[in-house]
Amino acid sequence: MAEHHYNGPPRYNKLYLDKKNGKVCGVCAGIADYSGIDRTVVRIVAILGLISPASGVVIIAYCLMCWLLDPKPSDMFESKEEDEFWKGVRTQPKNTIRDVRHKFREIERRLRATEAHVTSREYNLHKEFEDLKKK
Repeated sequence: MAEHHYNGPPRYNKLYLDKKNGKVCGVCAGIADYSGIDRTVVRIVAILGLISPASGVVIIAYCLMCWLLDPKPSDMFESKEEDEFWKGVRTQPKNTIRDVRHKFREIERRLRATEAHVTSREYNLHKEFEDLKKK
């Protein structure tokens, strides 16, 4: 199959070939990554398609996808958490918005607790004791 070189920033909502996790060209792994379905399930469906009467269509579709899809950029996600976040955006966008709101509320709660601690009398008193110990 032809080797593609992707230029430009990665698009998180695009279907890519996942050659790192693929068995042949990475089509099934790419579909699984894009849809949020387990790779094994996608591969089983592809195999069932190969032994069905529509096997010619499945082979043509697979070959076209191998040829047309860009490989997934190796630096697309910096962390596992980022990968899971974008997978959620593709598969369940409403839940993603809820999760982001929840994370911001948690960050806000922690920030308020930190601010309350730093501005408290106990913090200032503890800091003065520490300063006296250093002298």
